[in-house]
Amino acid sequence: MNKVKKFRIKVQKGALTDLKRRLSNVRWPERETVGGWSQGIPLSYMRELVDYWRDEYDWNRCQEQLNALPQFMTEIDGLDIHFLHIKSPHKNAMPMVMTHGWPGSILEFMKVIGPLTDPEAFGGRGEDAFHLVIPTLPGFGWSGKPDQPGWGIERIGRAWGQLMARLGYKKWVAQGGDWGSAVTHAIGMSETKHCIAMHTNMPLLSPSPALTAEPTEQEISALAGFQHYFDWDSGYSKEQSTRPQTIGYGLVDSPVAQCAWIMEKFWCWTDCHGHPENILSRDELLDNVMMYWLPAAGASSARIYWESFSVILAAKPPIHIPVGASVYPHEIFRASKRWCEERYTNLIHYNTLPKGGHFAAVEQPELFINEIRTCFRKVR
Repeated sequence: MNKVKKFRIKVQKGALTDLKRRLSNVRWPERETVGGWSQGIPLSYMRELVDYWRDEYDWNRCQEQLNALPQFMTEIDGLDIHFLHIKSPHKNAMPMVMTHGWPGSILEFMKVIGPLTDPEAFGGRGEDAFHLVIPTLPGFGWSGKPDQPGWGIERIGRAWGQLMARLGYKKWVAQGGDWGSAVTHAIGMSETKHCIAMHTNMPLLSPSPALTAEPTEQEISALAGFQHYFDWDSGYSKEQSTRPQTIGYGLVDSPVAQCAWIMEKFWCWTDCHGHPENILSRDELLDNVMMYWLPAAGASSARIYWESFSVILAAKPPIHIPVGASVYPHEIFRASKRWCEERYTNLIHYNTLPKGGHFAAVEQPELFINEIRTCFRKVR
């Protein structure tokens, strides 16, 4: 009971053969009736992407990269949780749990693991080192799939607290964006005896009428961006938060459907100047899609919306532990400093970045690393 077991990802050859078969027998829709991406991913790009995925893409490369890192599996509250645990060579390193979101994965953090755990090897300072714990959300990747309701962000936050305790960490910090931000906020309210500070690249807050009555220029832009999200970019969330099972049939059965469902968000939410491959390589994008396709996680990953989307839209109580917030220009919701100060009673770090979007760690790893180091220096 409560054992932590070593784990390696091993995808059977038959699963990859089946994927190629499906990619060779796609029933395509007609092309969009407009130019650009306003109706969704253009047919021409999806055809190009699928051809590459079927004929040139190599999953084994990604699998080997993941298996080169220490991976583990442990059961928490009746569910298997898959996680990376990378210890720093610096004995005084700060333990940190980092949580991904949807449609991301633990792959979001691949570019920052080395510099955060061994900063001296990357031109940094040893006193900025972290021990990293990077769990996979329930229903995502190789973590278990809940077979009963109840695995919302509060339960996940408590589970991460149990995980850190199981690994022997008594005091630690937390970081996250997207659903990882929601989990990190839950940690900031429930794990206050052990989590000494948190950082998010997507602050979750609801500014009071007093603060929105006379918005600054930055806040006007933020409110317009959030309105655009609800008007034009939130259909996926409505479906996943109300009928995850229904959308799951298509996502689990069709790799093209799963790919398109994810890739549209990388186009929309990255600071990519109109095309996702301007900021991430084709292999990086498909690696992330495979983290959903191979474990058939289309439905199970969507259920976090059913469990908790209403929670993150609801009124938000104050958080009293030290908080750092980094706001990237292409994020969905770009909170101002005074909005953050209203919810976070101990805001130790706030910064707006010159570039980057929703997937900050993989889009702009150097900026992201500097934000993490700067924030948590305040509590070392």
